[in-house]
Amino acid sequence: MTHPRPAPQDLMRRRLLATGGLAGVSLALPGALRSAFAQAPITVGIIYVGPRDDFGYNQAHAEAAAQLKKMPGVKLVEEENVPETQAVQKSMQGMISQDGAKLLFPTSFGYFDPHMLEVAKKNTGVRFSHCGGMWTQGKHPANTGSFFGYIDEAQYLNGVVAGHMSKSKKLGFVAAKPIPQVLRNINAFTMGARSVDPKITTTVIFTGDWSMPVKEAEATNGLADQGVDVFTMHVDGPKVVVETAAKRGKMVCGYHASQAKLAPQAYLTGAEWNWLTAYTRILEAARTGKPHPNFVRGGLKDGFVKTSAYGPAVSEAARKGADAVKARMVAGSFDIFGGSGEIKDNTGKVVVPKGKVFKQTDLELEGMNYLVEGVIGKV
Repeated sequence: MTHPRPAPQDLMRRRLLATGGLAGVSLALPGALRSAFAQAPITVGIIYVGPRDDFGYNQAHAEAAAQLKKMPGVKLVEEENVPETQAVQKSMQGMISQDGAKLLFPTSFGYFDPHMLEVAKKNTGVRFSHCGGMWTQGKHPANTGSFFGYIDEAQYLNGVVAGHMSKSKKLGFVAAKPIPQVLRNINAFTMGARSVDPKITTTVIFTGDWSMPVKEAEATNGLADQGVDVFTMHVDGPKVVVETAAKRGKMVCGYHASQAKLAPQAYLTGAEWNWLTAYTRILEAARTGKPHPNFVRGGLKDGFVKTSAYGPAVSEAARKGADAVKARMVAGSFDIFGGSGEIKDNTGKVVVPKGKVFKQTDLELEGMNYLVEGVIGKV
């Protein structure tokens, strides 16, 4: 996030205010500037489950963290490669006790329960904001919360592009674990593709954990052997899937961050996070003494997620098709789950009745436990 350099008179005004001069002048200042004066210096801790340069989940968070570092009065403490065990409790407590952190962002799914909740109970004066967890009022401490983005919107758009580009009509999805956020992405991707051609299928392989490079390569090669010609994924580091697919002459839609430079010709587009939007909202509340935002969500129109630039292989029809849907999403006139007839799971059971529409904010979607029609695989 960039800000214009202040004019000399504004700098002088800030110095005078800081020393007690120009008493009351803040009343005449713009609201944003008054807010800046109210903000206290703060130490923020960010914890990653993998390396910060993984071309994926951790890198997306690290890119946002790099922007936080540039903000005046913000000191950042980071730790990478912290497993989802007691180790993360030690990391969080260390940041609080040794570095004086007042706001923590534990970014991995398994950090939430019990680890973050346990540390939060012991440190009631510290704010904790977890990525992806399901914070519930009355159940979880008030100094904790969760944030996430509706990246299934961008995965739906990945699917639209994949649907246009696939010749075999067979898509592949390499995923870590069948948790609701992952299932939501698999389903959205498949529905996007099948909006182009209802005959398209997506075969999903679950590797069992967030970072399993060998299994990710095996899954990609196995799917390629079955005729899959467009891949996407939900694993922490998409690098292996992207590079393996490209070596096999296949196309790929990225995830978390852009992997375009890993395979420029094979890369079609991608679903990316823009975590700075959530980080900034939560940070501003902490610095100004506002209540902790316990449940923060947003999609394309809110700036929480974005799409990668189209690669050179993407056809004009694919671009136009995806752009048209994206415009409707941003305008709030497109719903992925519902509104166009009933939705069945891949066993034939109706999971969204005809006439029912789930909005992105509906919590039922965060408890998704099925794979839609067109997905080959089991939860």
